[in-house]
Amino acid sequence: MNKYIKTIAILTGSLFLITACNSNDEKKQENMNADKNELDAIFPKGEKGPSDFFTGNAYNIGLVDVDSVFTTAVGNVFFEPGARSNWHTHPSGQILIITDGVGYHQIEGQPIEIIKKGDVVKCPPNVRHWHGASPDVGLQQLYIVPNTENGIVDWQEAVTDEEYKKQQN
Repeated sequence: MNKYIKTIAILTGSLFLITACNSNDEKKQENMNADKNELDAIFPKGEKGPSDFFTGNAYNIGLVDVDSVFTTAVGNVFFEPGARSNWHTHPSGQILIITDGVGYHQIEGQPIEIIKKGDVVKCPPNVRHWHGASPDVGLQQLYIVPNTENGIVDWQEAVTDEEYKKQQN
């Protein structure tokens, strides 16, 4: 009987340790997920973009201000699902680095491209284009505008719902 009680005690203790370890692993996983969520939001959301330049909710924060030394503007834009920029051009072009989400980019006269986390998009100088989120998933991007001494952006008309929905057909 003594052997039986020892075996039960060992099994009970082992079960307790396994449960405690699993609980600790779950807490570690929750902490890792919380850390990951914080990493997904690398930059502050920024200010809501004006409806004169965006359809839907897009938020911009400048990260590198224009100056005469670097002559480059860098910022972060977060597009909520369905949000997009107007058609626009940049005198010296623009580079987009997609840091999260799924969206669209279109150069005038070309098909809409799907863009997602990890993609790099080059918008040539003085070429009309637009970019924004997909209908169901937001998009976060870094923008780089070089040679700002030539100008930064020429905003034009809004991308129509028909133009935007061409990707979905």
